[in-house]
Amino acid sequence: EVQLVESGGGLVQPGGSLRLSCAASGFTFSAYAMTWVRQAPGKGLEWVSTIAGGSTTSADSVKGRFTISRDNAKNMLYLQMNSLKPEDTAVYYCKRGPAGVLGPRGQGTQVTVSS
Repeated sequence: EVQLVESGGGLVQPGGSLRLSCAASGFTFSAYAMTWVRQAPGKGLEWVSTIAGGSTTSADSVKGRFTISRDNAKNMLYLQMNSLKPEDTAVYYCKRGPAGVLGPRGQGTQVTVSS
């Protein structure tokens, strides 16, 4: 059974940082691209960043502030978020596979950026 469990969310002030983690199990983690998506209140899912092999891509809205990474030995996906803005407030999900392709995702972790 595929399982993706996100953690690391919370309340942070504007300009602060958070590191999200996603623990993966039930599949060969290293064989898949992995993606972070988010959903802000009242809005649809928004692609954040994808890591595939040694390459990463990120949405313009987070480029230069967020960094996606993975540890295949630990079956872990990460999202380092710096210089957080109120508009980054959302539930963040990790998803197996590249953006735009249907795939399993976790239950999400809430990130709230507010003073």
